[in-house]
Amino acid sequence: MESKLLEIKPGELKFVFELKKQSSCSIQLVNKTHQHVAFKVKTTSPRKYCVRPNVGIVMPKSACEFTVTMQAQRSAPPDMMCKDKFLIQSTVVPASTADEDITPELFSKEEGKFVEENKLRVSLISPPVSPVLSPINEALKQGIIEPLPVRNHHGLFQVDFGKPEPVVPKAASPPKLVNGEQSPTADVKIKSAKEITVTKDAKVVEPYQKDINLCSKDNAAQMNQVEEKAERMKAKVVEPYVENINLCVKDEMKDMHLDEDVSERMNLIEGIAEIKTKLSELEAKIHKAEATIYDLTEARNLSNQEKDKLKEELALLKSRSGRKTVHDGFPLLFVVMVALISLTFGYLS
Repeated sequence: MESKLLEIKPGELKFVFELKKQSSCSIQLVNKTHQHVAFKVKTTSPRKYCVRPNVGIVMPKSACEFTVTMQAQRSAPPDMMCKDKFLIQSTVVPASTADEDITPELFSKEEGKFVEENKLRVSLISPPVSPVLSPINEALKQGIIEPLPVRNHHGLFQVDFGKPEPVVPKAASPPKLVNGEQSPTADVKIKSAKEITVTKDAKVVEPYQKDINLCSKDNAAQMNQVEEKAERMKAKVVEPYVENINLCVKDEMKDMHLDEDVSERMNLIEGIAEIKTKLSELEAKIHKAEATIYDLTEARNLSNQEKDKLKEELALLKSRSGRKTVHDGFPLLFVVMVALISLTFGYLS
């Protein structure tokens, strides 16, 4: 099939990456054919992404969209490079097919069945940075430095008035002599710089003490209100997202289980085919061994027959040789008689 079933826009998934924040991206599938096309979305990181919907049917000469949501991440990848990938499988289905009829077996590559596959990469984009003017910078520009509230270890706000400048006492003038005697003003004690600083701190802080107490009470009430608002916002905003995430995880786990079942079946079929081939090879070897054994038994029988023939021939030869010795030999008495006759003729002559 030369023409594409689905046209994918855009050809890449782009997410605005922010730490501890979700990011979403939409993909449009355009069916330019006159047939109903079913699609399925897979990813290499199913726990990291949520796809809605991950399966569906695109009508002829129409388009549909699915949304991919990247879950909040605690750390950024090095160099903002993401190796995750998505696979979109599509195939032609009858017009009566519903979304519930879409199964993993529908996208298995059987003989004579066309399954189109498109891979999408994931790219991460940094969020735009917008500078914000802080109140401290603005105060510095205006030349005004006001005491800013600082949170102490009790969670309340306190006012930092800065360090007071140390007051250095002027050198006392020498006592005046009246009629050769020391003036009574010479008994006046000169206060040290530390005592003067503490006194000044007390005078500066006392007018603000009541305001600090009131601020602490107001801050405690405000903190309670903020906590209540946060709980309400959590109930309204966070919990629906948590439910959606759980649903996404359940659906992805179902798809994973289905894919695992299909892969297990395919592996089982391949194992059975391998066992069949091994059995056929073993049967061929057994037949060959049987033929070899038959040939060896035939050869052994022939050798036994030849051995029996040789034994018979050897027995015949032995019997023949024994008969010749009996017929060809002379008896001992005959030999003695011939010897005596020869001796007698010898003496007579």
